Amino acid sequence: MSYVSVQHLKKSYLGSTVFSDINCEIRKGEFVTLLGPSGCGKSTLLRCIAGLTPVDGGRILLDDHDLVPLSPQKRGIGMVFQSYALFPNMTVQQNVAFGLRMQKVNAGDSQKRVAEVLQLVELNDFAARYPHQLSGGQCQRVALARSLVTRPRLLLLDEPLSALDARIRKHLREQIRQIQRELGLTTIFVTHDQEEALTMSDRIFLMNQGKIVQSGDAETLYTAPVDVFAAGFIGNYNLLDADSASKLLQRPITHRIAIRPEAIELSLHGELDAQVRSHSLLGNVIRYRIEARGVELVVDVLNRSAADLHPDGQRLALSIDPTALCEVA
Repeated sequence: MSYVSVQHLKKSYLGSTVFSDINCEIRKGEFVTLLGPSGCGKSTLLRCIAGLTPVDGGRILLDDHDLVPLSPQKRGIGMVFQSYALFPNMTVQQNVAFGLRMQKVNAGDSQKRVAEVLQLVELNDFAARYPHQLSGGQCQRVALARSLVTRPRLLLLDEPLSALDARIRKHLREQIRQIQRELGLTTIFVTHDQEEALTMSDRIFLMNQGKIVQSGDAETLYTAPVDVFAAGFIGNYNLLDADSASKLLQRPITHRIAIRPEAIELSLHGELDAQVRSHSLLGNVIRYRIEARGVELVVDVLNRSAADLHPDGQRLALSIDPTALCEVA
């Protein structure tokens, strides 16, 4: 049974349509990610659910109650933005307690709940500090604590990690996911970072040009893209038109084909002759550009040792896992 139900949602700005018929269902306790390029409508959809942006039509149901007529304050939703939006003249404790003060929670209960949530985000030793005395990652945890302390029915996260460096971002996404699971909190997360979406989500809604083009778990979106956009956005698929695919595979192909770069194996001897055009070291992966039968392919190989590196110009052989060939529209 769905806990959040978005039905035929419409939104336009100055005559320009952002989305015209968005429909999606989210189960209670689920972590769902809205993934897509800039301008696809994902943040606008999140703001519509929060009540920060009015809709032009459709319904947003939360636990079978329509949110559209309600003001943001009456929706029972917590939201964390990319910008921390902390009060600079308030301590961490005061920032977190602000929402409870607006709800007129008594001082004793407020103090207890603030202490609990600061413990949850590992900031109890920073309660007396001001925002300017904190790192970016700590400020984002304060913003998360401020949303959690009000015990929202739904948590919305609008690219909260995009301004942080890679190490802090990885730690925080693990912490957010752990807290979400501990609390069983229904969460909608917006990002354009496919790695964040793949590692954090129960389900992903992939958006493009105001539409949800595919939804499913991380494995489904990665291994079975429904169209060229999905294949191009998730992972680094090799996208081949029918002619190129036929030339490469030496059999008639009538559709476009997507091939994952890690599904192509390199060896020194084999049937499919190829040549290394270039290579890039991506840490634990070496990414090769290979030409075979006049078709250029991207091939990802695990970086086991320097002795395994194939230099530019080297002749190699390819083998392609047939189960990794995916027809795309």
